[in-house]
Amino acid sequence: MTRTLGGVVAVLLSLLAAPVWAQEAAPGGAPADMEATHNALRALKQEMEDALNTQDVDRLLKHLTPDVVFTTMNNDVRVGKDAIRAYYDEMMRGPNRVVEKLNAKFEVDDLTHLYGNTGVAWGSSKDHYVLTDGTDIVIDSRWTCTLVRQGDQWLIAAFHYSTNVFDNPLLAKLKYYGAIFISVATLAALLAGFVIGRTRRPKAKA
Repeated sequence: MTRTLGGVVAVLLSLLAAPVWAQEAAPGGAPADMEATHNALRALKQEMEDALNTQDVDRLLKHLTPDVVFTTMNNDVRVGKDAIRAYYDEMMRGPNRVVEKLNAKFEVDDLTHLYGNTGVAWGSSKDHYVLTDGTDIVIDSRWTCTLVRQGDQWLIAAFHYSTNVFDNPLLAKLKYYGAIFISVATLAALLAGFVIGRTRRPKAKA
C-alpha cells in the first residue's frame, strides 16, 4: 500500500505544474502586461491538465525546465525530464505499473506571486485514481510550484506535492485492513490456545 501511495502520488509528478495556472482573473486595474502574464499561466494550466488526463507525457514534459525538480508524496525526488519520464512510465505504463487511470482537477488559492522572471503558485487538487489492484479512490492534495520565464515562455522549475498523512483514503483503507488483521490474529491465538490446552490436559487415571 505504501508503494501505491508513492506511485499514485508520483504519477502526478507530470501534472505537477498544472495547478499553477488555474488562476482567477487578475484584479481590475492591473497592468496590461500583468494581465497577459496571468492569461498565459491560465492557458498553460489547462494545457498541462489536459495532457495529464490524456496521459500525453511528451506534451507534459515540454513545459518543464531541463533540470526540473519534483518531490512526490512519498518523499521521492526526481530531477530532470528523463527522470520524470522514467517515473511516469514506471507508475502508469510499465508491466508493474500502479495506476491504471487518472483524472485530476487543479485549483489555485491565489494568483501566482511574481518576482520578475520567477513565479510561485500554490493550491489544491482533487485526483481520481483507478489502481491496477482495483482500488478506486479520490485523493485531496496540496501543491506548490515554482515557475521561471525563459524568453516568452513560462516553464516549471520545481513542484512539491503532498497529502494529509493523518486523514486520507489510503490511510483509512490501511486502518480497515489493520483492524481485520488484528481480529483474525486474536481469533487464531484464542483457537490455538484452546487446542494446546486440550492436548496438554492430563488424562484421567483409571
